[in-house]
Amino acid sequence: MLVAAVDLLWLRPKKVGGTEFYIRNLLDGFLRLKEPFHLYLMVSKDNRETFRHYEEDNRIELLDTEVVSANIAGRILWNFFCQNRFLKKHGIRKCFIPVYCRPLFNGGITYVNVIHDLQAAHYPEYHPFHEIAYSRLCWWLDAHFSKHLVAISDWVRDDVREKYRVRDDRITTIYNPITVDRGEVAPFEQLAGKYHVKEKEFYYTVAQLIPHKNLDTLIAVMERIKNSVSGLPCRLLISGVNGESREKLERQIKERGLEQEVTLTGFVENAERNALYLYCRAFLFPSVFEGFGMPPIEAMLFGTVVIATDRACIPEVTQGKANYVKDPYDVEEWIRMMQNPADRIGEVDFERYDQMKLSRKYFALLQEHLE
Repeated sequence: MLVAAVDLLWLRPKKVGGTEFYIRNLLDGFLRLKEPFHLYLMVSKDNRETFRHYEEDNRIELLDTEVVSANIAGRILWNFFCQNRFLKKHGIRKCFIPVYCRPLFNGGITYVNVIHDLQAAHYPEYHPFHEIAYSRLCWWLDAHFSKHLVAISDWVRDDVREKYRVRDDRITTIYNPITVDRGEVAPFEQLAGKYHVKEKEFYYTVAQLIPHKNLDTLIAVMERIKNSVSGLPCRLLISGVNGESREKLERQIKERGLEQEVTLTGFVENAERNALYLYCRAFLFPSVFEGFGMPPIEAMLFGTVVIATDRACIPEVTQGKANYVKDPYDVEEWIRMMQNPADRIGEVDFERYDQMKLSRKYFALLQEHLE
């Protein structure tokens, strides 16, 4: 029987983007499995309550630590030097880590890690030195000491194999499970009143204000439409930008005179996000670097046309069924694509992202390497 710990100490609720959705979707899938197993969820002081409901299944048990996930430096030090001793104290010798973090040494514990991307290797200019050093150290440790690695796309798998010389038999691609409840949709009237939009007369995107997310180009696209393009809605809603990033983007929007055309929604609940996916004219995904990229697939699940770049894994995970901009920074190319996008949603094989199918893949892989 599979008996293992799952390290969740890295998870800061609503602060780590797609990796949080990924692991919660995966754990929810495990709850629906019929097979016997016992998972110990290693939780921190500031995330344990968000995982408490999993204990309703007697196959899952929370393992409380004194770690505070928001204290990233403290968590890393505990990870490096205390985690092995903690696990052995509780009689656990197998551990699944859904991200790249791990202890410096195995210390008698068998680890399986997931690598979502090698962002700091591709874009070191966006990260302070200590983040780059930590990421590269962990990737090297994953490649040399973890029993097995999971990559969330073939593009990531090939990137890891090339940079860290990982053998084919030591790394497996498993897509992220994607779950959207197509019945959980806020009424359009609610959106219309809140954001002053008309059905299919606005564009939508979900992103962070990181340079490779390329939001600047979308802002420039909206400015170009406002000033000299007819026949296209000049209305864009952006979810996911908060804090200092939000203030920076708001300044840029104001400087371009787009306060009425571009709206930052901040964090939105699922029902509102789903409604925005459903009622927008097209979902725009300008990112030039992704390890997977769940939002365009979520939009496709609602039957919405997606316009995205052809960079990194995006064509792979969208199965070549989106509309792809060849030059992500070319405003005119974006506008040409927005004027006449193709609708190929009916050709998408959504089974590739099925929660249960992928949960069974993970279960089989963990059985093989941790049982």
